[in-house]
Amino acid sequence: MEPLPKTQIAHITETLRRQVVAGTLPPGAKLPAERELAVLFDTTRITLKDALSMLEAEGLIYREERRGWFVSRPRLVYNPASRSHFHALVEAQRRRAETRVLGAEPVVAPSELVAELELAPLSPLFCIRRARRIDDRTVLYVTHFLRPHLFPGIERQDLSQSLTELYRREYGLEYGRSRFDICPTAARGEAARVLNLAPGSPVLAVTRINYDQFGRPIDCDREIWRHDAVRIRIDSAAPSSSLDVPLRSAG
Repeated sequence: MEPLPKTQIAHITETLRRQVVAGTLPPGAKLPAERELAVLFDTTRITLKDALSMLEAEGLIYREERRGWFVSRPRLVYNPASRSHFHALVEAQRRRAETRVLGAEPVVAPSELVAELELAPLSPLFCIRRARRIDDRTVLYVTHFLRPHLFPGIERQDLSQSLTELYRREYGLEYGRSRFDICPTAARGEAARVLNLAPGSPVLAVTRINYDQFGRPIDCDREIWRHDAVRIRIDSAAPSSSLDVPLRSAG
């Protein structure tokens, strides 16, 4: 029996995948415009977009709004159970890290955090929004919700630094354990804009409730990652007696 002929989508994805894997299209390289690729492969824009979307789902390429398609750089290996903060984690993998503060202000606790952080209804929290870059590319949007009475004067601190180190140095607090949820979701609002994504684009969400060394819930981190930029790796051999394992935020 003769093999079935390849579809146009299979031909496009296989051709581009080989170019990426071989390094002919190196990490960070910009692909030709969709119009040019459609001509090159003698196909329609719809078929081409389907092929590019498949490669994007594999994490081989990514799209930025109004800029086009690019070859993905290696994924950051991220172990939520590690004792390292974001900058140390990135630099340990020989990459460049940068954090930009987008905003910091008091807010009313979102309803879903009232029970999680053991708060009374309508309690105040301090909210910090940050964009984090790896190798000059924004890959992570983070919203931190802090219990303000534990961090007096934090609004006067340099919030582009590691919160993990800031908590320890200025407030004598260290992370004891964390509880986290990881799930795919869609980029919305400021997160989509900061990550240069079209609204509704797939992203990976990591939500973490952090406790201090005394067992008190002290903050919540909501991380929105570009899915092609990160690989979650957790070692199941690490000792754990429950789902609430000892963890450290990548703050």
